Amino acid sequence: MANAASGMAVHDDCKLRFLELKAKRTHRFIVYKIEEKQKQVVVDKVGEPIQTYEDFAASLPAEECRYAIYDFDFVTAENCQKSKIFFIAWCPDVAKVRSKMIYASSKDRFKRELDGIQVELQATDPTEMDLDVFKSRVN
Repeated sequence: MANAASGMAVHDDCKLRFLELKAKRTHRFIVYKIEEKQKQVVVDKVGEPIQTYEDFAASLPAEECRYAIYDFDFVTAENCQKSKIFFIAWCPDVAKVRSKMIYASSKDRFKRELDGIQVELQATDPTEMDLDVFKSRVN
């Protein structure tokens, strides 16, 4: 297990699932959460390749922070099918202050464990990570 700067370990399953998404495309998204009692980042939810952006957005809790990875498929202006791997730091305004601080202090170290992230988003409400935001960030 890797150790984050805030003292949070990163469970090996976090990296394994990310590698599956990146290399084999076996997942559409991965949602991670920090288990404060165990002091580690763990996999919370995994989305199947057939799941949609709406499924992903619905998997993020309205009042709790999470990290997430989303494999975003799009078509370029040249009509080429491509995808980008997004890292989303989800910290809703209504989350507990302690939780927001722990997620903020652990984020950079956790991101370094996931080699291959192409775009990063920070979101405090769903409008900051809707599909239009994803589309605007891939160009």
